[in-house]
Amino acid sequence: METSWLTPSRFKSFPLFSYGAKTMENVIIKTYPAILLIGYGNDLRSDDAVGQRVSDLIASWKLVNLCTLCVRQLTPELADLLAKVDVVIFVDAYPATVEQNVQVCPIELTHTNVTMGHSSNPSYLLTLTQALYGYSPQGWWITIPGVNFELGESLSPVAQRGIEIALQIIYQLIKTTIK
Repeated sequence: METSWLTPSRFKSFPLFSYGAKTMENVIIKTYPAILLIGYGNDLRSDDAVGQRVSDLIASWKLVNLCTLCVRQLTPELADLLAKVDVVIFVDAYPATVEQNVQVCPIELTHTNVTMGHSSNPSYLLTLTQALYGYSPQGWWITIPGVNFELGESLSPVAQRGIEIALQIIYQLIKTTIK
């Protein structure tokens, strides 16, 4: 398989991620696409922390073609990172009822002018990446149900169950992406 497009210089400015993840320069990529998982939300507002918790758990898998990132919110500065990967998976919480479940959807670029404030959603961020760099990775948005967004660090049983389901879904996404 031709891998000349996977030169180390392509990933030269990829920053070091927290929680023991690797720089893109140190990631050995031969036949697999580069995948970035961004877990976002407020880790001090109970179930809103599920995106960051999932990101930490995925980082512990230590996959060579996958980097993880934990952020409180999506900001325009992330477009630079997105321009350097093939696939991005966003993970966040959403206010739900006990009966609702994890939602997975491919991300489509928006067809409006991109005007982002200090925070945004994955679709706008991918659209901004396309506008700035002429490229946007394949994107997936995984939202996990949450029922408690009060101040605190513990997760509700609904959010804990959602994390387990999300991990299975992400594993399948990665597995089908690297084929």
